[in-house]
Amino acid sequence: MNCLLCKSGNMIPAKESYFARVNGGYVIIENVPCYKCEQCGEVVYSATVMEKIEDLLEHLEKIASKIFIVDYSEAA
Repeated sequence: MNCLLCKSGNMIPAKESYFARVNGGYVIIENVPCYKCEQCGEVVYSATVMEKIEDLLEHLEKIASKIFIVDYSEAA
């Protein structure tokens, strides 16, 4: 699969950190499965992964603090 951003790089399976802001705090979700461009580094998450991330963020929003760091493989 070619990169949607640079159009010439190859997208390969990888794991990245996902950053979000929730209720004035920050959430870092580590080890999130994604596709990453070998050339430019663009990261793309699948729809399934994004649904799980949204579920995690919704749950964390209810118990909001200032900073959360979550490991995707343990929380999803």
